[in-house]
Parts: sequence; structure tokens; C-alpha cells
Amino acid sequence: MLAAAALLVAGCSSGGSTRAATAATAVDGGPALGALPRATPSVLAPYYGQKLRWRDCEIPGFQCATMKAPLDYAKPGEGDIRLAVSRRKATGPGERLGSLLVNPGGPGGSAVGYVQGYAGIGYPAEVRARYDMVAVDPRGVAGSEPIECLTGRQMDTYTQTDLTPDDTEETTGLVAAYKRFAEGCGERAPKVLRHVSTVEAARDMDILRAVLGDRKLTYVGASYGTFLGATYAGLFPERVGRLVLDGAMDPSLPAHRLNQEQTAGFETAFRAFAKDCVGRKDCALGRTPAQVAENMRGLFERLDARSLPTGDADGRRLGESLATTGVIAAMYDEGAWPRLRQALTEAVEKDDGAGLLALSDSYFERAPDGTYSNLMYANAAVNCLDLPAAYDTPEEVERALPAFEKASPVFGRALAWASLNCAYWPVRPTGGPHRIEAKGAAPIVVVGTTRDPATPYRWAQALASQLSSARLLTYDGDGHTAYGRGSACVDSAINAYLLRGTPPTDGKRCSAS
Repeated sequence: MLAAAALLVAGCSSGGSTRAATAATAVDGGPALGALPRATPSVLAPYYGQKLRWRDCEIPGFQCATMKAPLDYAKPGEGDIRLAVSRRKATGPGERLGSLLVNPGGPGGSAVGYVQGYAGIGYPAEVRARYDMVAVDPRGVAGSEPIECLTGRQMDTYTQTDLTPDDTEETTGLVAAYKRFAEGCGERAPKVLRHVSTVEAARDMDILRAVLGDRKLTYVGASYGTFLGATYAGLFPERVGRLVLDGAMDPSLPAHRLNQEQTAGFETAFRAFAKDCVGRKDCALGRTPAQVAENMRGLFERLDARSLPTGDADGRRLGESLATTGVIAAMYDEGAWPRLRQALTEAVEKDDGAGLLALSDSYFERAPDGTYSNLMYANAAVNCLDLPAAYDTPEEVERALPAFEKASPVFGRALAWASLNCAYWPVRPTGGPHRIEAKGAAPIVVVGTTRDPATPYRWAQALASQLSSARLLTYDGDGHTAYGRGSACVDSAINAYLLRGTPPTDGKRCSAS
């Protein structure tokens, strides 16, 4: 699930605000997300007062329910959206501390899948003993009226589209692919597509908080989940309980800056991989980090000219786009580096693209039967609604290429062109870059990893500097996010905060040991 935490092929971006839900004011040269009135509007009372009908899920030990929220908070009388909720009740011993809401990021990652597949069984036992572990799929995601855009076959074609066009014909083909994707979303989800903003999802979380009977929200969000959690804090600062924002995003950046800085983050992660690779016997790309980088670029160029067989039942071959995605997928977690080395060895020495294709499929959440989850559709829908497009035309991307290639000689060109996807979106964006201060909120723990590929460490520093009550916790290590990834220092600090309400000292640093 963590590998889905900050997706870029759909154009990673932070989020914004809906016009009806925020009051932006000028602070330090930029807009600040304004808090909503403390009193719940009477028109929303039926939502806040609803009773969930819990039932056993297919997963033993978990309960499931459906929660209603207004599709449009500006017009709550004009229809509902139904949201999937799941929980695992506190196991004891010890006094129950309430509900702990979790979100794995994306946007587009299934929070219900995350709590059932990991958090509800894999979080520290002492945390699960004291909290009901709870998740809600954000609107448009997985079990919550999911956005659908393409068939499986159409998505196969989309994921194989050349992301590094070399001429006008290839550029036209890439633009056509983005347009088909956007048109598919508009045709299949015309109403929901307009109401999947991060602000709306944060407001849904407040309804859930009330329905669960919690006076304040306790929450752990990863990657995009940090933006969702920070947005909640900005809208409802007085309802902030214990918030952990792990692998933080910077909401003040426009889309093109986010994309360029994330590109640099993947380069940082790749350099760490290359340094590790050369010390291994199965490193097929060279004996120095510079050779690994050069040979990786060379492999991508060869795959751009001639794809490799994969043995795929649907006849897919490994071209540059799928190979790039496969390599990027392994950057999220250093635990995937051995699998990546094996896949690269197969591609370089055996002309076999099966390993890299499998990594790419895991990133896109493609099942063996050729179907896809709605991860990528929801990812684009949220990103393109939360922020104006990074670039509006291929010519703008061309002008930005030098900056992207400087940020990452390995991935820069592909990620620059991936930033064009929102240019053709059928729904106008409702948000924009802004600061989140959450004045009056209880202490919020912001966690940053120094070599995080998807959410660069600088973003955690930036968010911590914006939030009035933030405590920055730094993990000096590799991979995406820090909690539960091998650092006893990080885990003990976050556990102490969740269990006793004691936040770490601002600026505390931890390592993998």
C-alpha cells in the first residue's frame, strides 16, 4: 500500500480548497487555509447525527459500514455520496483511547484496504490495544463511489504510451492518450468528478469523527494522507487530537514545482540505490554509481527503440514507459531493491522484461486478469481538481525539460511529460497553492525522511514551518515514509505520542538503527 502513497505518472500534486469551503487570507505573501465556523451548520446535522450500521466484513476481525455525506457541501440538500468505512475494535488491555483513523495516501489509495491489510493487524500491538483502528475510503476511491475512466484493455494501452516523445507524431500520440483518459473519466463519473477535492474529503472525516463519538480526531496519514490530515487541521483546528503526518507534502507549492521537486526526490533515491547496487554481486548496471546511472539511461533509450518480450498473457511487451514505472515503483522502499536488481539483470542480460513489468503492474495495481483498481483514476481526479495543471501545452513542457533533466538525469524527461496530464481535464480546478497554519491546534507531529523519493524531505520541513503547532521528526534514511519501517527511534516517538499524548521534541532526528 505504501507504494501507492504518492503517484506521479498521473501527475503528483498537492491539494487545494473548494471555493465554498474556505476563507483564504493573505499570510506571509500567500493564501492561508481558513478555519470553518466551530458550530456545525444545522443543514449538516442529519449527517453528523447518523448511526452507522456495522456488519462483519469478509476480512475476519473487521466490521464494515456505509456513511453518508453530502455530495456538494455548498448544496447539501441535493444528494449524498456513500462512503465505505471499516474498523477493528480495540483489542485491550488498557483503557480505550477512541478511534485512530488512518490513510495511506495516493491520492487514490484505499484506506479500507490499508487498515484491513496492514494497519489494523500490523500497527504496534499496544496501539491496536487502545484504539479502534478505523478507515474511510475517500470519495471517489475504492469502495466510496469509485471513479472509473477506462477499461482494462484501454488502461493497458494508456500505460504503454511513450512518455518521452521524440517528434511531433509521438507528442500528438501522448496528448491524445491524456485526452482519452480525461474524456473517459468525464463520461463515466460526471457528478462525482466535481466533488473529490481534498477539502471535501477532510470534511467527510469530521462527519466520521462525530459519528464515531470522538470529540477530537486522532489520525495517522502517509504521503498525500499528510495533506488530507493537514487540511483537516486547517479547517477544524479545535478538533485536532493526535495527528501524525508521515512523509509530508507541502501545500504551498504549485503543481509544476511539486512535480519538479518530486522528480529530484526520485533522483536522490536512485542514487542511494545505485550506491547500494555496486556493492552487490548481482548489480548488472555497473561497478560505480555513475555507471549505474548511465547504464540505466541507456537501458531506457534502448527500450524506447525496441521493447522486450515479457511472456505476458495479454501480449504486453516492456517499453520505456513501463520500465520507468517499474524502476520508480522500487524506489519507494529499499526492501524492493533486490527485486529490482533481479529484474534489471533479466532485462540487461536475458532480454526478459517480465520482472520490470511485474513491478510496474504493482504500481498501477493491475491484477493478473487484466483489470485495474481505480487508484490511477482517483489519483488524477483529486490532483486535477485540487490544483491548476502544471503545464497547459506540450510547448510549455518542452521549455521545462531542462529543469526536469537537471533535477533527474535518469527520470526527468519522462516525469516532465507526465506533468501534462491535467491540461485536458474535463473539470475545472477548484483549489490552488496555499499555506496551512491550523492556529490553535494541539501539537501535530510532522515526519520527514531525508531520502524519501516521493515526498522530499524539504516538504516536511515546509509543512512543519507552516503549521503553528508542528513538531518535526526527522528520519535519516531511505524509502517513503518512516513509521513502521525499521527505526525503533521513530516508532517509539510516535507510539508515545499516540498512547500518552507526548509529542517528540521539535527537531528530533532518528536513524534506521
